[in-house]
Amino acid sequence: MFVLNIPNVLTIIRIILIPIFIALFCHGQTAPAFAVYAAACVTDAADGYLARRLNQVTAFGKLMDPLADKLMQLSMMLCLAVTGYLPWWVVIVLLAKETVMVTGGTLLFKKRDTVVMSNWSGKVATALLMLAIAAIFPWHGVEAVSRIGHALLYAGLGMSLFSMVYYGLIYVKNGKGGKVKNGKGGKAH
Repeated sequence: MFVLNIPNVLTIIRIILIPIFIALFCHGQTAPAFAVYAAACVTDAADGYLARRLNQVTAFGKLMDPLADKLMQLSMMLCLAVTGYLPWWVVIVLLAKETVMVTGGTLLFKKRDTVVMSNWSGKVATALLMLAIAAIFPWHGVEAVSRIGHALLYAGLGMSLFSMVYYGLIYVKNGKGGKVKNGKGGKAH
């Protein structure tokens, strides 16, 4: 299942960055922790682009890339919730939503060898949540930026839930799923 190529290596690097981020954050190293998060965001953009551009889409990448994204995002949110920068209920709702999406995507892949491709709503939700985390994260110390981050967080949460419902409706409407590619690449958000 694993093929050694640049996009998959970038996905593995993103997974390795998760405990590094957590360790830095827990030791009060907020600026380096934020730099690790930013590096993870860059590798996320790079691996998807390179996988398509170099025609190096793999089953490993289709499953692990969105999982790595969500694990990093949820790790960041968990750290922010533990320290009081983020409400716990947001983390719980997103964790439940991501559990449903990852479980459903994994079952669909195993059952039909298909991956639900991301659409505009998933991409908007991911972008809003990334921006929200960057604004809420305590690396800048500017209250107005944190407030904007919380507004983006709630918008991203709403879009994320809308996206989950949208994917579900497409799947039900089309029988075996809309925008489902058999053996081709993409991310499920």
